[in-house]
Amino acid sequence: MSGLIMAAQLLAGLSILVVLHELGHYLAARAFGIKVEKFYLFFDAWGVKLFSFKKGDTEYGIGWLPLGGYVKIAGMIDESMDVEAMKLPAQPWEFRSKPAWQRLIVMLGGVFVNVLVGIFIFWMLTFKYGETYLPNSEAKNGIVALELAKEIGLKTGDKITAIDGKPFERFNDLISPKVLFGNINLTVDRNGQDTSIHIPANFIERVSETDGGKNAFLVPRTAFVVDQVELGSNADKAGLKSGDKIKYIDSVKISFFDEVQTALAARKDKKAELLVIREGKDLKLPVKVTNEGKIGFSQKPVGLNFKVDKFSLGAALPIGAERAKQTLVDQTKGFGKIIRGEVKATKAVQGPIGMAQIYGGTFDWINFWTLTGLISLVLAFMNLLPIPALDGGHAVFLIVEMIKGKPLSDKFMERAQVVGFVILIGLMVFAFGNDLFKVFTK
Repeated sequence: MSGLIMAAQLLAGLSILVVLHELGHYLAARAFGIKVEKFYLFFDAWGVKLFSFKKGDTEYGIGWLPLGGYVKIAGMIDESMDVEAMKLPAQPWEFRSKPAWQRLIVMLGGVFVNVLVGIFIFWMLTFKYGETYLPNSEAKNGIVALELAKEIGLKTGDKITAIDGKPFERFNDLISPKVLFGNINLTVDRNGQDTSIHIPANFIERVSETDGGKNAFLVPRTAFVVDQVELGSNADKAGLKSGDKIKYIDSVKISFFDEVQTALAARKDKKAELLVIREGKDLKLPVKVTNEGKIGFSQKPVGLNFKVDKFSLGAALPIGAERAKQTLVDQTKGFGKIIRGEVKATKAVQGPIGMAQIYGGTFDWINFWTLTGLISLVLAFMNLLPIPALDGGHAVFLIVEMIKGKPLSDKFMERAQVVGFVILIGLMVFAFGNDLFKVFTK
């Protein structure tokens, strides 16, 4: 069932974004009097379509091949490769009859809409829910150094006070792209002494190949009480209840949740005795630890004072716009790391399976729209890449035309389109194959 929810969320999110992207091209073309022959969600390859109707000069429909969507603009060498139509005399309502600057706007219309959609989603989320965050000053007990943190020399109990020499307000800045992209230094207060921890330039590669991703880096160290006890688990059989405070595991004193994890990991497949405080009384609960070092309960952090900033509609807009801008900057930096060889493409590229897994197997309204906003901006970035058949490739050719003062030949454009398709198909195969490889090797 969770797999279906993942797929449904991905399909819904991408369908919304594809329709809006193509609407950007459509509206720009119609604004300049250019005829749009088709507007399709998904591809109607070999003429097979699930649904269609015609209104005015345009056929609207849904194809069977869910690899995006398209608008067929009259007089343009595009996905349809309708070279026969290009042999006829140019008509005033065709793409090729319009000035280069108008054609450039039409080509960038989809990217423009994707950026606007990203800004709008982040704007509305900020206005509706505000921003909830943990001030770094509230992480009074320091961090729990997880797998990735230990690799670079961080230790549980460290208090991180600065990123590249600059104090920071929000604890979550420690798992932001600025830190995860690496090549920076963290200032750490360790037992009252300042030390510097360097994050290597290829750190994001380790993040991408580690189960849990950035969630395997670090978390704030906190006191806790028992939250949910899994029905039928060893904890449930032992009598552990929500609200209990674990004081000892055998003779090991427990103050923080990471100490529970460490103590249980040392007692895999063995029995342990929990000393818990319940309603002011001490209780001893014998429990069997699984071979995974667990007993079956979740924790509720105690002592973390989160802050919620609320914003008016007007004040939320620049925050949403800044978040969208930073997403595009992070995409550019990440792409640059791949080009420079600092991060392997196999570790950084996500296909449809990877994207569906990011949406998750349960539906959460905030999570859905947050990820859809992020993907909208990723689509904007990807479409700007100077690859023939993408908007960025068309834009490059139009800029060359504007510089030369005359259009590139139809034959060149046809061949470039074919090359672009081959590149895109190769990238799709790589992304999907990479997803499958990750699934079967984990």
